[in-house]
Amino acid sequence: MTNRTHDGGRGNDPSDENCGDCQSDEWTDGETTLPVRADGGTPTDEAGERTDEELSEEEAQEMLEGIERKRTLTGWAAIVTSIIAISFSLFQSWLAARGFDFSATLPLVGEVSLGALQLLQINAVHVAFALVLAFILFPPTTGHGAFARRLGRVVPTLASRFGEDSPITRAADGLRRGVRWLAVDPERERVTPLDVVFMVLAAATALYMVMEWSEIQRLRVFGLSAGRTVAEYLGPFGVVPEAISALGIPLADVSYPFFLGVVGVFLVLEATRRSLGFYLMVIVASFIVYARWGYLISPSLPIIGVLSIPQGSWTNIIQNLWYNTENGVFGIPVTVSVQFIYIFILFGAFLEMSGAGQWFIDLAYAATGTRKGGPAKASILASGFMGTISGSSIANTVTTGAFTIPLMKKSGYRAEFAGAVEASASSGGQILPPVMGAAAFLMIEFIGVPFSDIIIAATIPAIVFFFGVWVMVHLEATRANIGGLDRSEVVDLRKHLSRGWFYLIPLALLLYYLIIERLTVARSAWFTLIAIMALLAAVAAYNERTRIPLLGTIGAVYLAQVVSFLTTGVGIPDAVAGAGGEGLSFVGALFAAAGNLGYIVIFVSLAIMLARPNLDAPLLRFDDAVDDAADKVSAAVSRPSLSDINAFRYVTFIGKSMDSGARTSTEVVIAVAAAGIIPGVVSATGLGPNLTALIKTVAGGSIVLLLLFTAIASIILGMGMPTTVTYIILVSLLGPAIAQSSDIPLLAAHLFILYFGVIADITPPVAVAAYAASGIARSNPFRTGTKAFSLSLNKAIVPFAFALTPGILLLRGRGEEASVITFADVADLAWFVPQVVIPVAGVFLGVVALGSTVIGYLYTRVSRTERALFALSAFFLMAPSLVVNAVFDLGGALGLVGAAPGGVVVDLGLRAAGGVLFGVLALKNKRETGDRSQPAPEPMAEPTD
Repeated sequence: MTNRTHDGGRGNDPSDENCGDCQSDEWTDGETTLPVRADGGTPTDEAGERTDEELSEEEAQEMLEGIERKRTLTGWAAIVTSIIAISFSLFQSWLAARGFDFSATLPLVGEVSLGALQLLQINAVHVAFALVLAFILFPPTTGHGAFARRLGRVVPTLASRFGEDSPITRAADGLRRGVRWLAVDPERERVTPLDVVFMVLAAATALYMVMEWSEIQRLRVFGLSAGRTVAEYLGPFGVVPEAISALGIPLADVSYPFFLGVVGVFLVLEATRRSLGFYLMVIVASFIVYARWGYLISPSLPIIGVLSIPQGSWTNIIQNLWYNTENGVFGIPVTVSVQFIYIFILFGAFLEMSGAGQWFIDLAYAATGTRKGGPAKASILASGFMGTISGSSIANTVTTGAFTIPLMKKSGYRAEFAGAVEASASSGGQILPPVMGAAAFLMIEFIGVPFSDIIIAATIPAIVFFFGVWVMVHLEATRANIGGLDRSEVVDLRKHLSRGWFYLIPLALLLYYLIIERLTVARSAWFTLIAIMALLAAVAAYNERTRIPLLGTIGAVYLAQVVSFLTTGVGIPDAVAGAGGEGLSFVGALFAAAGNLGYIVIFVSLAIMLARPNLDAPLLRFDDAVDDAADKVSAAVSRPSLSDINAFRYVTFIGKSMDSGARTSTEVVIAVAAAGIIPGVVSATGLGPNLTALIKTVAGGSIVLLLLFTAIASIILGMGMPTTVTYIILVSLLGPAIAQSSDIPLLAAHLFILYFGVIADITPPVAVAAYAASGIARSNPFRTGTKAFSLSLNKAIVPFAFALTPGILLLRGRGEEASVITFADVADLAWFVPQVVIPVAGVFLGVVALGSTVIGYLYTRVSRTERALFALSAFFLMAPSLVVNAVFDLGGALGLVGAAPGGVVVDLGLRAAGGVLFGVLALKNKRETGDRSQPAPEPMAEPTD
């Protein structure tokens, strides 16, 4: 390996020449080179101490918690949190496996039933779990905000004016101490009394939904005012609201369901403020205010008059927002979370805790680490792999970047560029099939297409995005003469695959269930989840001595299960419980038993692990978080040796995965619950059609202008907000306008909004993923953000390309008639070649041209004029319709031209022109290579841009 160094951050790009505050990223100390480990270990100096460049897992976790504003809990608070989180995951797992009917047949016991719940009840319990976890994980305030600081100056001001011993000062000081005890958590490490109150109220909202279903059904007919009063419902505890009413607050006579609805909406807003930020809470609350007082807007006002709505009462508003599965808190977004999002997040948590995350990182380095600019290319692959697991730009950036960014810096990439590569690649996880992000699951309900169609449509744009970042990284490495890692510093690819090939099985199974078997999303995720648990159980019980007993016993139990289905029509447990009837056919018995194979593997593997508690499992590599949890639990019960027993570690793996999945899901559930209020208000107030008319009027019939409005709104709204929230809001506000104003397929329009929502994570000034990367890279945050945006520029052009040319998404047709192509469409070469093959090839070639534009290099340096021409060729190759429509829309507005020409001929002609222009520029640039090259005895690396 050739170790590269560079100057203090002064790049060759003119925009970077005056970088006076850039840090030195030197990795050499005299003549001693710090070693780099590609096995997931930590670089150390000669004394064995960890270097300052790479973050440890604990530091990365602390950074992530700091960005997400989460508490670090210990003791009983941590135990209670884990119990609630695991209970949440168990509840959702039951829903995925058995549906809304909580009954089961137990051996020797028979049928046990707790009843069945309705969708509204399920959604209420789902949100209540998330609310309780949110109030535990996120503090009400740390006392460091602007408002808290102003309040903090009250007591010193009173002391300076009246004296410290003044009754006024002492009263104010006592009040301050009481408020701090009640709600302030400056170190983010304790649960406050206010949190406990909110948790009890959150549980009360779900309890009412579950226990008083008949009353809720009656309220749907007669309204919330027909419900029992607060004093009546609380019974003996009704004296409390009576006392409050005596103080002038008429709580006792308020309808209890109305009271709970108000409390529930308030809790959602408060949880939103804590976990997702103040501004999102304000946006959601403003829609509630609008629902109540929007009627004050006069219909006669110009432009904004269309926002006028009929007058509504608080009772109707709360009923629509809280007791409705069509709109409001428990509307479609939360329903999608219940059915799809949570189980996929749980799937990702299981895959991550199994050790797959580090295995994929090592796989990426084994595959590309030794190539030119290898560490950055490996970072792209690793971030893509991790994106399929986490689906979170920030979490992906921190967890993967803690390892990849220092390696990129060591190889010669500037700190800003290294952080930008990681942030850019990590942001692509939400658009990368098969898992994608939570917003992708919302599309299933919003546009009514199977998830398999979304996966197929999103595949080519996702590959184009990662290919585009790869091209820019390669061009930068070529320009700056950056090599790769030495072969000895990366694991052998074949050996690595032989030790962890089973990590690929869950992803392959997921694709099989979704695309081949066409199972529902929830069932596909559940079966894949069982597969992960079965695989890890087998790995934990497998070694040279146990493989024959393990595989033999699994085969024997499977055959016994087949026999049971042949003779009784049910499996062994049901047959023991006395169930059964007519037997199945031989083929039917084989398939029925195969459906239970995962459970058989888990049962047999656990039996072997318990029989041989100290067996060695050479392939078992749980995530470090699992091992840490096993150590803590075993130490807590004063049995340190437990952490060495595979059965205990495996059970810890299950618990830790469920715990991690629930914690990760908390913010997503809160986000969809809060964002669901917005489409609820839009629908309940009748604002939708008026808003659509306003947007169409402003766009003036221009599809390019409408898409541009959508893109800008997505980026602005997405700054600092979860992509899921951005997607829900914009689909509610802009989605109908796009659908009615153009023939763009609905799936293309929704993916368009999703792409620009993802771009917001790396767009300054609130580029949260890029700023997280800059913290690891120790770089300038704003420069890192701008560089990340430039590296992801193809992600901003590709959406326009596939919106105007749906063939890139493998869609045929326009508007609501569009559908995923079939083999018949592929066979129709007259359509397939010009509508799919050529546009897809043009997009791939266009991102190469775009890479030369951004990096300023192809075979050699590219001048400013050539950069502009490369950019023009990129637009012609990727989105010629965008150029044509933009020119003719502008000309039409000026009265110079008529309607834009369309058709396949114009599209192909412009793509051909772009291809010719790119070819001429590339050939000219290559010829200049020979003219500019001069022999040098010792070529030195240039600083990266």
